[in-house]
Amino acid sequence: MSEIRRKGKAAKEASYVLNTATTEEKNEALRLIADQLLEEQEHLLEENKKDIEEGRANGIEAAVLDRILLTPDRIEAMAEGVRLLIDLKDPIGETLEEIEKENGLHIVRKRVPIGVIAMIYEARPNVTIDAASLALKTGNAVVLRGSSSAKYSNLALWHVIQRGLEKGSLPVDSVQLIEDTSRKTAKELFTLNDYLDVLIPRGGAKLIQTVIRESTVPVIETGAGNCHLYIDESADSQMAIDLVVNAKTHRPSVCNAIETVIIDQNWLQQHGEKLIDSLREKDVQLVGDETIHQFDPSIAEVEQDDWSSEFLDLKLRMKNVQNFQQALDHIKQYSTKHSEGIVTQSDEHAEKFLNSVDAAAVYVNASTRFTDGFEFGYGAEIGISTQKLHARGPMGLEALTSSKFVIRGTGQIR
Repeated sequence: MSEIRRKGKAAKEASYVLNTATTEEKNEALRLIADQLLEEQEHLLEENKKDIEEGRANGIEAAVLDRILLTPDRIEAMAEGVRLLIDLKDPIGETLEEIEKENGLHIVRKRVPIGVIAMIYEARPNVTIDAASLALKTGNAVVLRGSSSAKYSNLALWHVIQRGLEKGSLPVDSVQLIEDTSRKTAKELFTLNDYLDVLIPRGGAKLIQTVIRESTVPVIETGAGNCHLYIDESADSQMAIDLVVNAKTHRPSVCNAIETVIIDQNWLQQHGEKLIDSLREKDVQLVGDETIHQFDPSIAEVEQDDWSSEFLDLKLRMKNVQNFQQALDHIKQYSTKHSEGIVTQSDEHAEKFLNSVDAAAVYVNASTRFTDGFEFGYGAEIGISTQKLHARGPMGLEALTSSKFVIRGTGQIR
């Protein structure tokens, strides 16, 4: 039996136990995992160092290395995210609907675990902890398949989870990690319908589209983040500059960082130079449309009219528009439906933007960097869904549940 099938089967068996686990048992497992993370911090940093050194030797981009990197602060943040889940309400068993029929049938729809969740993800060792902790809190087993670029970190984190589970009452097999990171194992995971209930990809557009195209297991799409921030004509100049700088530079390698700033032509003429200077102070490489190039000839024009790719780095596109509608049209054409924002003092434009833009998260006068499960109070997230069925936006606990109808009678027949 292959590693994929063996671990998929083990997770399925564990899911039957998790299905009836109490909130106290699940919370205890999370507490033990959080403690284990801090206890083994030095070992985690040593294993992560192997990934970083190997990545540099292989020429991996700095933005990707930043996503792989573990630091004491990031490990502490992971542990804090797990602890936060303990304090959140357990959604399992929640009554969603209750019906009392005239014939005496009592019908209740309640929230239940999905079963076995599979995650395939790239260069993000924090996902190993996020996915495992969210799955455990909601009574799901999880099968994790990370990328080769973070193999040492993922393996070390999985062992931390296992050692934490060994100290509690939940099955150690509740969390599985596929150690073989070859494409062969990925393709086998895509068709593991016997054991998996859902597959969630988290990474670049290429990975996500491959999973959607090839998987026979139901997929929850977590989309790429070609995010925009539009500076309306009425925007406060300093607020707009601060938001653009934050949304691009706070952590450029993540999916909620902006890749394009769209600027009203009148605002550009009055404040564009200050915006450009502020971005360059943060070492942001700028490219723009023809109007932007004419405004500042040192800004190169966008290559091959490329307004759709993710840079995930300190690089930003600048787009000039003549009016509000042109900004909406540009976002409509190029958005990946992740996070979109507007900076404006116009209530009319703010409301129209919120109602018109099709995205999982839309912002008025705030940085897109807030599209995050922790920031939304979910403790952690298993991904940011850009689809519209089942779940959308940062996926916390409720997104990892399904429902079941429970009917009680006294001998009724139809």
